[in-house]
Amino acid sequence: MGSQLGIADEKIAALTDYATSSLYTEAERLVLEYADCITITGREVSDELFTRLRKLYTEDAIVELTAAIAWENASSKFNRALRVASQQLWGRQAGS
Repeated sequence: MGSQLGIADEKIAALTDYATSSLYTEAERLVLEYADCITITGREVSDELFTRLRKLYTEDAIVELTAAIAWENASSKFNRALRVASQQLWGRQAGS
């Protein structure tokens, strides 16, 4: 899906290294760190991270971002539990 939105293949490939990759902006790295903290079991959103989010995003934007991350997490858990196969939306489509 990201490639369909115009995200470069190099950026998608560097996602696991977002924290140190120069391909990501400060805002993107912050959002990805936030998503990791919400998603990865045993991690918490620290007060320091939340303060950094508030410097770049409005309260409404943070709520919307949190809802989107939570929705994707819930969807992933639901699909995994019910053995719903991936739709392969993450891969680049031929001709894209």
